[in-house]
Amino acid sequence: MFRRGKSIEQGLTRTRRSFFGRIGSLLGQSEIGDEVWEELEELLIQADVGVAATVDLVQTVRDQADSEGLRSAGLVEEALRQKLVGILVQGPGTSCAKDGLWIILVVGVNGSGKTTSIAKLGRYHQQQGRKVLLAAADTFRAAATEQLGIWGERLGADVIAHQPGADPAAVVYDAIQAGEARGADTLIVDTAGRLHTKHNLMQELEKIYRVIKKQVAGAPQETLLVLDATTGQNALSQARYFNDAVDVNGIFLAKLDGTAKGGIVFAIATELGIPIRYVGIGEELDDLLEFDGQKFVAGLFEDSS
Repeated sequence: MFRRGKSIEQGLTRTRRSFFGRIGSLLGQSEIGDEVWEELEELLIQADVGVAATVDLVQTVRDQADSEGLRSAGLVEEALRQKLVGILVQGPGTSCAKDGLWIILVVGVNGSGKTTSIAKLGRYHQQQGRKVLLAAADTFRAAATEQLGIWGERLGADVIAHQPGADPAAVVYDAIQAGEARGADTLIVDTAGRLHTKHNLMQELEKIYRVIKKQVAGAPQETLLVLDATTGQNALSQARYFNDAVDVNGIFLAKLDGTAKGGIVFAIATELGIPIRYVGIGEELDDLLEFDGQKFVAGLFEDSS
């Protein structure tokens, strides 16, 4: 896991101390009977793992414990951890090509932490020695362009923007032209997140897609959906909606440090099959981590701080 700022253990403090810490205590009992399995199921559901995923997970671990004669609480917990890691969808690495413009299309509802996540991605690429350019293609909200401009100043990255109400695809076209002219390596595109205008938004995103693909072969290389971890199961309905509109190939889970229900990660993996690529665990630019399933699960149970 690429570490900066906070560690994954720090980011998962609230989740660990609430639900998964209780799971650890539960599995520390000398005897693991029916009541323990039932309480385990309840805790996982409360942690937003999701009902279907939880029922299947607990039954699988219970069957393994029975078939292998696992009576030790430590062995049962280890079996649970392995199953949790197995649920998580691990996508291929996101190492950028050395030549050409790497374009990241970022989608998500307003208020999900999208703009802050874009800034963190910008810093992430800068720390790999890449020149970053931002495109303010959420032209519906003037505040969105202003916010991106502020983050651009903090990053020292140029922001390509038009007047409020302009054609978002035109912004993206100009941003690609600017990126190539200025020798940029990474272009990160902000987009609108108006759930109540689904048809218009889908058309808008599809047009942006066409422009990107026409201008840069193989782009966008990443289409990231930003989800607010604190919204729990509501994040799933948002994910389905955006995945219908564009070909999302990665999740950026924002505000993970602000929720006690980090189990939403497993619900996303089970329901959508889209890999989680990054997590946001704070307000600072460096508070981004590449997602690693094994380290994530370890952070749910262990506190190394």
